[in-house]
Amino acid sequence: MTDAAGSLVPTPHGDARVHVARPAGAPRGLMMLGHGAGGGVTAHDLQLATQVALDAGLVVALVEQPYRVAGRRAPAPPAQVDAAWCAVAEHLHVAELADLPLITGGRSFGGRVACRTSADVGAAGVLCLAFPLHPPGRPEKSRLPELTSVTVPALVVQGERDPFGVPDAESLPSGITLVVVSGDHSLKKDAPAIRAAISDWLAALVPVGGAGRS
Repeated sequence: MTDAAGSLVPTPHGDARVHVARPAGAPRGLMMLGHGAGGGVTAHDLQLATQVALDAGLVVALVEQPYRVAGRRAPAPPAQVDAAWCAVAEHLHVAELADLPLITGGRSFGGRVACRTSADVGAAGVLCLAFPLHPPGRPEKSRLPELTSVTVPALVVQGERDPFGVPDAESLPSGITLVVVSGDHSLKKDAPAIRAAISDWLAALVPVGGAGRS
C-alpha cells in the first residue's frame, strides 16, 4: 500500500514530506529515496526503484526535502538538506523497522545527499541513480569524493550519455558497483536494465533470511 498523499515529518529546516509504500508481506528492510535538485519523487527511475524494492520485500520511503515542500526549486545548502535527511531517517527507522537494514539513495542530487550521510544514518547500502559526477561541461568540478567516501556497498546506475558525466569504474572502490545503461541523465530509456541492476544488487545486499542490520 502506498501513502500517495504523504506525511509531513519535522526536521531542523522545515517539514519534509514522506511517501511510504509497504510490501505485501513482512518487511525485510527499509529503503529511503530522495529526488533530484529541482524534481520530485514521481521521477521515472525513482518509481522503478520503488517497485523493485517492494518486490524484494522492502518498505520504501520517498522523501521530499523541506525546500521542495515549501515550493522552492533551488536546493537548500548541503548542511541543511543533509540534516533534514538524517532527521527523516531517524523518524522512519524505528519500531518494527529498527532492526532491519536501512538502504538510502536517490536520483542525482538525492544520491549525493545519501552518499554524504550514509555513515551518519547507519546505511547498509547506497543506491545512486544518475549520480551527477560534475556540472555539465565542468569536469573539473568533480563530485567523485562524495561517491568514493561511501564505505558500504553502493550501486551507481548511469546513462551512457549523461552530460553530468559517467564515473570511471577503475576510479571506484571495490564496494561500488557501476552499471551503465542506454540513455542520458533522465534514465528513461532502458527500464529492464535498470530494474535488473537494482534487483541483483538488492538480492546480494539483503538476502532472504538475512534481515538483521549490518
